[in-house]
Amino acid sequence: MSTQPLLLIAAGGTGGHMFPAQALAEAMLARGWRVKLSTDARGARYTSGFPHSVEIEQIRSATLARGGMLDKIAAPFQIGLGVLGALIGLWRNKPDVVVGFGGYPTIPALAAANVLKLPRMIHEQNGILGKVNTFFAPRVDAVACGTWPTDLPDGVEGVHTGNPVRSAILERVEAGYISPGDYPMEMLVIGGSQGARILSDVVPPAIAALPMKILSNIRVSHQAREEDQERVASFYTEHGIKADVQPFFHDVPRRMTEAQLVISRSGASSVADLSVIGRPSILIPFAAAAGDHQTANARGLVAAGGAIMVPESQASVDALAEQIASVLDNPDGAMQMARSAGKFGKPEATELLVEMVEKLAGKGQEI
Repeated sequence: MSTQPLLLIAAGGTGGHMFPAQALAEAMLARGWRVKLSTDARGARYTSGFPHSVEIEQIRSATLARGGMLDKIAAPFQIGLGVLGALIGLWRNKPDVVVGFGGYPTIPALAAANVLKLPRMIHEQNGILGKVNTFFAPRVDAVACGTWPTDLPDGVEGVHTGNPVRSAILERVEAGYISPGDYPMEMLVIGGSQGARILSDVVPPAIAALPMKILSNIRVSHQAREEDQERVASFYTEHGIKADVQPFFHDVPRRMTEAQLVISRSGASSVADLSVIGRPSILIPFAAAAGDHQTANARGLVAAGGAIMVPESQASVDALAEQIASVLDNPDGAMQMARSAGKFGKPEATELLVEMVEKLAGKGQEI
């Protein structure tokens, strides 16, 4: 029987949940822990990046948010079977700590850990708790918050750990920023993993409306959905704007580092990347995000002076052009935004999560 402490990580089937889970898994393995991952079939598709030594267990789970009436009727039974399976698994393996990262697939492991009174915590990436984390927040020993401030249920205290970022971002912590000026400048436009239609509709004409003294120096990297790529690229070409338009950039960390200004949605990972590297940004929260959590994600960085927030309902061509110009025509202000964003960043997020896990396990002095 292994004497290594065991961490059970439960995470749902989206990149937003799985990436911080992977970062914690890697860090705990490096500290001599065994790590198991509990997820469902959908989540298992996102596990290719996890270290091979992580044991992956697929459990039964379901969501009440999608599917037809039959799916919704069947969901509680699926979840119930998952909880039963998790109870048996946790009773056999007795993990030292159970950590949930949100999503319906975390219900079985967290519910079983609650029944068995095992040390347990959750990590919430967004400024508004998801439904599952909202339910478990009062029922766990600790709540780690990736975004600050985070709206928490009454009586629940959170610890601001930040959101773990990938190594390619960490390598650029507070990388030197070159203020806008009368020389070539880079703009990065990103709207989630596959771009966003509103950014493809509004940003190109907003850039084209800039004064020529700014426009003549700009090169744009624009992440647009595949169906929007051709028309966005054509617009830039027709207006004499140098632009690289792609559905997905594999080198976002490099492009973000070189940018004088970033225009982005305010997903939790995007905000974390911007604040760790330290770049001025204009954030346009996705209005339909559950609980309007993208607006909550942006608040802290905006309050710190590192970003400008433009609500989707107010993201007109003229308004956006004005905000872009306010950054690119103000070198001192842009530099201050970059510094403020960098100070707001939490590059130590993974280490803070590790400390919380070890404290819960009572292993802090032994490892």
